[in-house]
Amino acid sequence: MHLLLRISRWIDALCSAVGQVASWLVLLACVVSAGNAFSRYAFSISSNAWLEIQWYMFAGIVLLGAAVTLRLNEHVRVDLVYASVGERMRLWIDVFGLVLFLLPATAILTWMTWPHFVDSWLHNETSSNAGGLIRWPVKALLPAGFALLTLQGLSELVKRAAALAGVTQVDIDYHRPLQ
Repeated sequence: MHLLLRISRWIDALCSAVGQVASWLVLLACVVSAGNAFSRYAFSISSNAWLEIQWYMFAGIVLLGAAVTLRLNEHVRVDLVYASVGERMRLWIDVFGLVLFLLPATAILTWMTWPHFVDSWLHNETSSNAGGLIRWPVKALLPAGFALLTLQGLSELVKRAAALAGVTQVDIDYHRPLQ
């Protein structure tokens, strides 16, 4: 179990580092968006590449940020039951949710998106828009993001199993979203 927890800490560190990239993409996307709007309205200059890079950055924010969101326990869940049960039952709910839903879905999505990336890369696919960008970098985000989410799901499963076995403590404190 201790080896698995060490691997889990490595996965957590990897996903946190990638999450930092996603965080910086938020700022960069805002700057590009503002710059694009300014150049379009102030100078009547526009480019499809600037619009597409914003879409690419948004894809990076979502796909690369998902794993760290799971690690921080800030993901979406049905809190009707989760908020009203004790810590041990929350651990079991997390284990079942990870095993039955998250891990199969993310593993399948990783597997299904890989051929689309490879095909795009081999053909050096580009946007059909005039001045558009190459597509394979954004398509690489799909299997990469789902693979990271799968790894983080495995890390969370190891931590929950260790907590259920009494080997470690897991912070599963959950606060309902403000509405």
